[in-house]
Amino acid sequence: MLRGRMMDMPLLISSLIRHADRCHGDVEIVSRSVEGPIHRYTYADVHRRARQLAQALTRLGVRAGDRIGTLAWNGYRHLELYYGVSGMGAVTHTVNPRLFPDQIVYIINHAEDRYVFFDLTFAPLVEKLAPQCPGVEGWVAMTDRAHLPQAKIPGIACYEELVGAERGDYDWPQLDEWTASGLCYTSGTTGNPKGTLYTHRSTVLHAYAASLPDVFNVSSRDVVLPVVPMFHVNSWGIAYVAPMNGAKLVLPGAGLDGKSLYELFEAEKVTVTAGVPTVWLALLAYVMEHGLRFSSLRRAVVGGSACPPAMIRTFAEYGVDCSHAWGMTEMSPLGTFGSLRGKHLGMPPEKQFEARVKQGRAIFGVEMNIVDGAGNELPRDGKAFGDLLVRGPWVTSGYFKGEGGEILRDGWFPTGDVATIDADGYMQITDRSKDVIKSGGEWISSIDLENIAVAHPAIAEAAAIGVAHPKWDERPLIVAVKKPNAEITREELLQFYEGKVAKWWVPDDVVFVASLPHTATGKLLKTQLRNEFKAHALPK
Repeated sequence: MLRGRMMDMPLLISSLIRHADRCHGDVEIVSRSVEGPIHRYTYADVHRRARQLAQALTRLGVRAGDRIGTLAWNGYRHLELYYGVSGMGAVTHTVNPRLFPDQIVYIINHAEDRYVFFDLTFAPLVEKLAPQCPGVEGWVAMTDRAHLPQAKIPGIACYEELVGAERGDYDWPQLDEWTASGLCYTSGTTGNPKGTLYTHRSTVLHAYAASLPDVFNVSSRDVVLPVVPMFHVNSWGIAYVAPMNGAKLVLPGAGLDGKSLYELFEAEKVTVTAGVPTVWLALLAYVMEHGLRFSSLRRAVVGGSACPPAMIRTFAEYGVDCSHAWGMTEMSPLGTFGSLRGKHLGMPPEKQFEARVKQGRAIFGVEMNIVDGAGNELPRDGKAFGDLLVRGPWVTSGYFKGEGGEILRDGWFPTGDVATIDADGYMQITDRSKDVIKSGGEWISSIDLENIAVAHPAIAEAAAIGVAHPKWDERPLIVAVKKPNAEITREELLQFYEGKVAKWWVPDDVVFVASLPHTATGKLLKTQLRNEFKAHALPK
């Protein structure tokens, strides 16, 4: 073998913030703080304070490989933790505060977090958690002395005092790029939440891929506002993508309602945003109710759960290009992105729309395959659907501490999704394997049924679940939420399905409810719905 003569430079997270400081250090990071005011500073400031934080953690005895937990919104101090903790060789463990408290306790204890940093919002939560997390040596309130909470939290410290005591002349260590950098637990598995342990290498490669023109396409001319939380799979990598490319970063804090987001979009001239469908439902409702328009927003990325086609059309009416992204915690998370190919540009809008409603094409670095129950590869014709498998340099090879045992199938990670892949490489999720409705030995896509329901002008949100049937095993039931002041009957909604799906796919019944349950990451909580409606009597 003839080896090339290239430098061996490790891919490190610290190199991202060092690059941002040197090449676009004056670019702004704008945060809506938990204390109230809008906070402004630059990438140069982030770099300096991240080094101060690393010094402070070193003084506290934090060593390489130690886990440091966070319970925080999207804000500038959380960004400093991303770089200060990982940069020194420790592990940034972002904890989802929307989980049930007993799940949070399990996650903090299982991760063996030495310190946990928290925003003021979560002080009451931390007060309850602390006695159940004896391994945590200290809880750090991410605020200044004036706003330090008067809570009964053992070992409480003040973030600004901790950071302010250091000079910031810290030199980032030259780590092995395979060093663990981040830890994120997923509740999308059976049993207890399981941890995905990222590396510096996987994180930097993921940021490169996410920056590609057919993915986030973020440049130094963009203003990016990630609505997706920094506690949800590293805000889909945006916390690394923006510094890598020099984009202005706008962090919304806890203000995720339609009014707060719209005001921030307009005030900071946001061009790109990303989040889950439930957030965009609230934003679009606010914009429509008040007769508003977007002056700068051009691109919205939707992930976390399937984007209703009606939402893509509504965004387009407001001059915003809405694209699907798909991935998982175990994939860092990006796997596909729904950008159009050149061949689509000359096609009629409806043909383009057929591609847009799919989850998109695999990003370079991610390989996808669909297989049947016996593991046989299925054709990429957009019709055959089977279990979706993935592999790549930012896909997990196993869970933290070996939980769940061997999870790979012949080197592929089983996603738990059922999907099709067409001849152009576009993947479309037809269901989660646990959510597919099995009727008479055939599968019905719950996602397709939900998208049709939400396309009706009177429906705000809908879930499709399978209900036991004596002859067909399962039949579809729609559980729907009406829009405010809208009127629609069961019969009218069922009639809306006619001609849109095969007759045997048409749901057997509709139930209207005030709201639908969601997981901590915004997905429909169908396990709860299936349990709630397991005794539902379908009409004969």
